[in-house]
Amino acid sequence: MKPMRLVLPAFLGASFVFWAGLVLSGHAASPHVVKRGQMHMGTLVFLTAVAPEKQLAHDAIDQGFAEIHRLEQILSTWIPCSELSRINAAAGQQAVKAGPETMDLLEHSLEMARLTEGGFNIAIGPAVEAWNVSREGRIPSKDELDATRPLMDLSAIQIDKAAGTVYLAQSGMRVDIGGIGKGYAADYAARVMQEAGALAGVVAISGDIKTFGRMPDGQRFTFGIQHPRKENGITMGQLELEDEAVSTAGDYQRYFEKDGIRYHHILDPQTLQPARLSQSVTIVAKTGVLADGLDTGIFVMGPEQGMALIERLPGVEGVIIGANGTVSVSTGLQNRLQLTPQP
Repeated sequence: MKPMRLVLPAFLGASFVFWAGLVLSGHAASPHVVKRGQMHMGTLVFLTAVAPEKQLAHDAIDQGFAEIHRLEQILSTWIPCSELSRINAAAGQQAVKAGPETMDLLEHSLEMARLTEGGFNIAIGPAVEAWNVSREGRIPSKDELDATRPLMDLSAIQIDKAAGTVYLAQSGMRVDIGGIGKGYAADYAARVMQEAGALAGVVAISGDIKTFGRMPDGQRFTFGIQHPRKENGITMGQLELEDEAVSTAGDYQRYFEKDGIRYHHILDPQTLQPARLSQSVTIVAKTGVLADGLDTGIFVMGPEQGMALIERLPGVEGVIIGANGTVSVSTGLQNRLQLTPQP
């Protein structure tokens, strides 16, 4: 049994900021460190590769970007011909052939829903759209939200492995893997970078990060955790990662305010209202798909139930900032998290 978790005063934050300045001067025989960025999956993606030769590092990064692009073509709901878009378009009509990545990610998503007791739900998109948080934002009526409820029944997602098909049994239903897909893609990109010869590296797809190996000087990769209520990149602390992934869900990432109330994009699937128990959740796990899938569901669960889940799951650690700013740190992070003095 793990020891009791530590609860800190309020000031912990959520999105990870990858520390710059990773290119080490070193002598000629030292491994080379290369970092590049490109736009993929609707965000800026940074890949860092450590390799014996500079060209090998570039090649590994090229293959990492290519893998992310490949997965985007399969899984993005913004691409009409993607597998997920075709599955959504056929909802209530017929099953659609799907490749192993789509079926695997959908199964991961259903498992995350089970672990978080429904806090994570890949079918909640229609309710999110009703709030329109990603654009100007609006407060939908109760009738509008109630009309979307039948579309969120996860039992209507029928995966037939033998036939290689996916069927959404409810007409009008849509699945969106935006809350888990970036972590999934980060895992794949890290794998192909290693296969291409990278000794170590980082895949950073927005706030979803996967690391492998160490820097040439033996140091782990260091990240800063953004403060959830302060802007301009102010962090609350630093965390070192090695062969781990990290992901964050926060109420400050996409939101609008009306009459002094913050309305954000993370909805509670039960109430269809913005989840109010947390400010942010940061999850550290061995895989990006696990870290990415858990953070949103645990955000909805709140600090008490969420931290209890973190402590039960092997290889999973986390930081939860409650609605009142109280910070809970899992037992495995208490000696790893370096807090930054706050103004």
